[in-house]
Amino acid sequence: MSLVGKKFPNVTVDAMDHMGDDLRINILEEATKKGKKVLLFWYPKDFTFVCPTELHAFQEALPEFEKRNTVVIGASCDTNEVHFAWLNTPKDNGGIEGVTYPILADTTRNLSNVLGILDIQKAAYDEELDSLIVEGSNVTFRATYLIDEDGKVFHESVNDMPLGRNVKEYLRLIDAYAHVQKFGEVCPANWEEGKQAMHANRDGVASYLSAN
Repeated sequence: MSLVGKKFPNVTVDAMDHMGDDLRINILEEATKKGKKVLLFWYPKDFTFVCPTELHAFQEALPEFEKRNTVVIGASCDTNEVHFAWLNTPKDNGGIEGVTYPILADTTRNLSNVLGILDIQKAAYDEELDSLIVEGSNVTFRATYLIDEDGKVFHESVNDMPLGRNVKEYLRLIDAYAHVQKFGEVCPANWEEGKQAMHANRDGVASYLSAN
């Protein structure tokens, strides 16, 4: 079920920062109480392969997100302790030392389950074991959410595990949404900051297409 156009779920989750502080973060409140946009990105596991490349890429772009009044938060189902160990592992050893934004530790899978982003191929109740048996890794896909200052989701996407994200695309989407918020215009295909937008009516699209 898509969350685009809806409020982000009101769920509080454990988290860790680079200083080793145990945190409790509610994404909805991060947006609404601080008056900021939030980029929340999920990755499958700490100490893996594509994942550190993404966490470093978001860190490198952090000043650009901050310019856009946007908070960056990472997330996986690993524990706070594993996050902190990874945060203290050097980059040249596959670690994420130098990452400064917080990382959710959704060990209960409460939020990721609500979002529907867990790799669960099959789940069935086993009467003999009196337990729910899950097939699949039960970790998250590479899901990304952009949330506005009112807590509304204005973008979501989910990549399969082998596919790393393009961080620049999220900056472009934030720019486009900010343009819509400020000017009330809509942003056509491949729009970037400084390019022509258009009015959402027949004359607007006709004018845009004739000029482009």
